[in-house]
Amino acid sequence: MEILYQDEWLVAVNKPSGWLVHRSWLDRDEKVVVMQTVRDQIGQHVFTAHRLDRPTSGILLMGLSSEAGRLLAQQFEHHQIRKHYYAITRGWLQDEAVLDYPLTEELDKIGDKFSRTDKGPQPAVTHYRGVATAEMPVAVGRYTTARYSLVSLLPQTGRKHQLRRHLAHLRHPIIGDSKHGDLRQNRAAAEHFGCDRLMLHASSLALNHPVTGEALTITAPLDAVWMLALSHFGWRGILPDIERVEFPSLNGQDGSHQG
Repeated sequence: MEILYQDEWLVAVNKPSGWLVHRSWLDRDEKVVVMQTVRDQIGQHVFTAHRLDRPTSGILLMGLSSEAGRLLAQQFEHHQIRKHYYAITRGWLQDEAVLDYPLTEELDKIGDKFSRTDKGPQPAVTHYRGVATAEMPVAVGRYTTARYSLVSLLPQTGRKHQLRRHLAHLRHPIIGDSKHGDLRQNRAAAEHFGCDRLMLHASSLALNHPVTGEALTITAPLDAVWMLALSHFGWRGILPDIERVEFPSLNGQDGSHQG
């Protein structure tokens, strides 16, 4: 696992797409789990403070004690940590705006079967900005070409699947989103451009260190699938802070592992 930051209180890793953050009773047999991998790698117990969906890649920040994890979780809960994501979406999204669109809680049939089903929509706010567009000579459905956008996302709230659902609401679903996206576009992007999973990456976190108080910004470089997509769409060089040329060998796996 690629470690992005570590001190005596915190550790941040670059979670690959396809990895669970922690094992649950729904996934008892899953062998690829971030928390156990990091624990074994650094020889210390780790404590989660926030989550990333299984198909999402990027920064996962954890405490190295239960107290550090609790302090981090408080900052996430109170929206004191600035989270930045990038996504590749269907169509041309070229504007910049704040989407204030409440979301009804999504419940899993098994995992949330004891949860309340009568909750009303909850506030959900996302700042989005179109960064770049591309039009590719690939026919999808009734269109003779396929259009894509690179989008910057700053979630102001942390609802389940918020970014995926907000972009779907804008009619620009994230490529590779099997639940909220465009299945024909997903198949075409996987076949022609190697985008064979959810193209959503948690690229940076900015916060005040929960123990020392110092300002801290952590960034997560893109993986091989993302770098291939940037090359296909002519976007190389647009995200210099997180693009990379070489991929480190991690635990016997190269940067192309996607789980």
